[in-house]
Amino acid sequence: MSTVICGSLAFDIIMTFEGRFSEQILPDQLHILNVSFLVPSLRREFGGCAGNVAYSLRQLGGTPLPMATLGSDGADYLARMKKQGISTEFVRQAGDAYTAQAMIMTDRNNNQITAFHPGAMMQAHVSRIEARSDIKLGMISPDGREAMLQHAEQFKAADIPFVFDPGQGLPMFDGRELAHFVELASWVTVNDYEAKMLCDRTGLSCAEISRRVQGLVVTLGAEGSEVWTGGDKTVVPPIKVETVIDPTGCGDAFRGALLYGLEQGWSLLRCAALGNRVGAHKITTRGGQNYTLGAAQLKE
Repeated sequence: MSTVICGSLAFDIIMTFEGRFSEQILPDQLHILNVSFLVPSLRREFGGCAGNVAYSLRQLGGTPLPMATLGSDGADYLARMKKQGISTEFVRQAGDAYTAQAMIMTDRNNNQITAFHPGAMMQAHVSRIEARSDIKLGMISPDGREAMLQHAEQFKAADIPFVFDPGQGLPMFDGRELAHFVELASWVTVNDYEAKMLCDRTGLSCAEISRRVQGLVVTLGAEGSEVWTGGDKTVVPPIKVETVIDPTGCGDAFRGALLYGLEQGWSLLRCAALGNRVGAHKITTRGGQNYTLGAAQLKE
């Protein structure tokens, strides 16, 4: 069974601010905001939602098919995926754009500020989803606006159940569009902040959204996750970690585990429990694609 993961492949420029954003940003001066953060630590990592989710799913033994667009500078990313055994069948290269770039700054409380240049990702709608016997699942993660809209319709037309994971792309859509995504999807997954925005824009509560799909999963960071099915909520407890190194990509690691469980036919609760475990393991490693999973990490 293969899973098509629609979303971005990006290079992450990860910076560490040793203070707290809250100490530098004055709430009563936001109308004239002009701040600068000293970031003594900086590194470049392979990232993007489709890349991170595919990495997680492959680590678990799944079969990801990322559908994404790289720029003229994407040769290293293509080679890396092939070396990891991740199919690049649906990965295009656009010669007239750079690969998407995410500039992520994390403070000492693990709050993050991200600036994102979409680059070649804006051409992602050129790729199309077609029915195929080996493709049983899909995911819509943050991508170009047109790509997200079109790929959701194409999954539905191909009768491929998919997870709607709007992530940081959620603000691009109004309430009507988001409600239509929910109508097309089989599952929805968001973090707690995105859940509030999704509910506000659609006018639907989490309980109501969960009645329109097979399940809604809300990640809560260090507090674990919530699984909503048929209007009922179950809290899945977190996996505690002693040392937090880098939260970048934790949500994507969780989503790779979610897809793995769905590939196996697991209950949504079991999928979320694995997601909590994989996310907790990832947070002890820098970058979105540098952790490895073995039996010790996955033992339930």
